[in-house]
Amino acid sequence: MLGAGFIGLSSAYWLMRDGHHVTLFDALGPGEGTSFGNAGTFASYGCIPVNNPAVFRNLPRFLFSPTSPLRIRWRYLPQLAPWLARFLCASMPRRYEHSAQALASLLSRAFDGYREMLEGDDLSRFVRPRECLYLYSNAASFDAAQPSLALRRSLGVRFENFDRAGIAALEPNLAPIFAHGTLFNDSWFLSDPRGFLQTLHAELLARGLGHQRVAVRTLVPGANSVRIVDEAGCSYDAAQAVVCAGAFSGRFARQCGDRVPLDTERGYHVRFPGTSSLISRPCGWAERGFYMVPMDGGIRAAGTVELGGYGPQRNAALLDLITRSARHALPQLPQPDSDWLGFRPSLPDGLPVVGASSASPRVVYAFGHQHLGVTLGGVTGSVVADLVAGRVPPVDLEPYSPRRF
Repeated sequence: MLGAGFIGLSSAYWLMRDGHHVTLFDALGPGEGTSFGNAGTFASYGCIPVNNPAVFRNLPRFLFSPTSPLRIRWRYLPQLAPWLARFLCASMPRRYEHSAQALASLLSRAFDGYREMLEGDDLSRFVRPRECLYLYSNAASFDAAQPSLALRRSLGVRFENFDRAGIAALEPNLAPIFAHGTLFNDSWFLSDPRGFLQTLHAELLARGLGHQRVAVRTLVPGANSVRIVDEAGCSYDAAQAVVCAGAFSGRFARQCGDRVPLDTERGYHVRFPGTSSLISRPCGWAERGFYMVPMDGGIRAAGTVELGGYGPQRNAALLDLITRSARHALPQLPQPDSDWLGFRPSLPDGLPVVGASSASPRVVYAFGHQHLGVTLGGVTGSVVADLVAGRVPPVDLEPYSPRRF
């Protein structure tokens, strides 16, 4: 297994359940990469991809508004241009609806992937069964969201809409700046995503999971095995390899004969310590593109999208936008005590890559889940186990094929 995030550890769980001996390859600990800093939401409603027709209407605001949750690092534009062209094509209505339907198919099975894991107290203690609330600061934004809400409903998503008074009844500490809200049924969140993965990792270690804390350089598929070469030049042989290295999966796909247009959506969070009692659920400010989530240790305000590659330099303007917006929505928030940058693996059509490589069925891909790594981790892991075992998965994998591009 290449990667120790939600996809990697969930896949390890399901493979070990089938009796396989599994070794993780990740220089970091469990949940120390992008899985560390996410919003922790089980977004069963998340069938609307970032690539959608509203992109064209909102493009001027995205590019020029100081409150835009989407930014582009212009010096990265030459590298980004091919991905961006595919993204805009995938935002056309027919292709957008195809992506939404494909996401809904996975999402309809998402909880099944976690059900067994959560039967014990060790992991279920991180689950908070409170629905996610989307907030709209004006009627125009709420009206603009109606087509996507209608599509969600047609794909089986259940939700309720609230007016200003209803929002105040749900979350009385929110400032009275939100005209409309949408509460998504069947959603929940994790109080500590990294803690969840550390606990799962410890359980799997106790059952025989291996973990090589090395960075992998090369995958070499062979007739009877897969050779894994780390950065120090050491080699390891495995019967199968699963690539779930998030935003860093693209080079392994190239080594296995697949040119997948994988890039990153840089996402941010800030933490407001000791504030978790101010809200009871994830509250997402729709126009600003971020959630406020009452996690262990404080409210985490997480979200936004920056297209700009893997560089470590943080965008101070986006961090400031999240901080100011969160404190505007929740006036009792203090100054944050920490911030974070992570790299979401992003495909231009909004769908993950799940399936066998072109070079060999011994290499299986499971990456590119964008904003849905937490939500789709369990079900993706079960599909990976099906592929390794030669079983037919319960979901059609054609929309997620690495050869769709």
